[in-house]
Amino acid sequence: MAGFGGAKRRGGRRKVDRFLADKSLVIDYKDPSVLKYFVTERGKIVPRRVSGLCAKNQRKISQAIKRARMIALMPFTTINHH
Repeated sequence: MAGFGGAKRRGGRRKVDRFLADKSLVIDYKDPSVLKYFVTERGKIVPRRVSGLCAKNQRKISQAIKRARMIALMPFTTINHH
């Protein structure tokens, strides 16, 4: 009866935090080209388990996205006409 029950691990290897791996990348609200990777096509902020960021950088990213939205560098949502 092997293979039944127990916890299943989904997906491949753990994603690495891009900002810890590459020191030249900086979290900055004035740079939407970096922030757009952490927003879905609907305009939602991607959760940490999907983005692979550490908790500290996830907080910085979400804060930066919110600031970029407030000064109209990024949209809050996408306009969807169906």
